[in-house]
Amino acid sequence: MKERLGRKFEEEVQFFKGWQKDKKRVGALMPTSVHAARRMASVINPASGMPVLELGAGTGVITKAILERGIKPHQLISVEYSKDFYHRLTRGFPGVDFRLGDAFALGEVLAERSGEQFDCVISAVPMLSFPMEQRIALLEDLLARIPAGRPVIQITYGPLSPVIKMPDRYVVSHYDFVVRNIPPAQLWTYRRAV
Repeated sequence: MKERLGRKFEEEVQFFKGWQKDKKRVGALMPTSVHAARRMASVINPASGMPVLELGAGTGVITKAILERGIKPHQLISVEYSKDFYHRLTRGFPGVDFRLGDAFALGEVLAERSGEQFDCVISAVPMLSFPMEQRIALLEDLLARIPAGRPVIQITYGPLSPVIKMPDRYVVSHYDFVVRNIPPAQLWTYRRAV
């Protein structure tokens, strides 16, 4: 118990330092709670046999929830922008395909996996730190990487979807409001319009 609390405190300190270094790329003061992480991972269909794409792994709370959902480490491709988080993640989650890179440049980051389809996308990219055009472009890139009907799930700390509704291009749905997160988090799903 004491060791677990010490590890959690260390993760929070690491996260806060990351936020201080680059407030635009680390979107919150505290790591995502285990409750929000589990809700995000709940959209995964482990029976699909397809890999899962995670964006913004941070301290690995969501990564852990994805693996607990039944995804094998080699089926998880996770993109992290911060070198500090990336190095910590590669040590903490052997077998996961971690990529150091920018979620807004997935063509480069996932170059050799071009054309591969993912079951879904679990995203903790701090969308509100970027212009709307960039958010829309990222979302549409992600939707092209998953089968029609499968979701991109996004965590945010604002009251509204971080990507505007465009019903002719994609469907936006509120998934959950997670009070047991600091700050409370909103979860949104996005699916390709049919």
